[in-house]
Amino acid sequence: MAYFINDDCISCGACEEECPTGCISEGDDIYVIDADECIDCGACADVCPTDSPNPA
Repeated sequence: MAYFINDDCISCGACEEECPTGCISEGDDIYVIDADECIDCGACADVCPTDSPNPA
């Protein structure tokens, strides 16, 4: 089960820097998570100021 980033994302980039697999990248409007690469560790959710990353 992979995480996804909801529309509350403010594109601060905190999650991208924290991801151990590098599966988070900046999308058109918000950051996105590559579900095939996500290991469901939750590191992104731990650092997000808006609680945007959530388990799918």
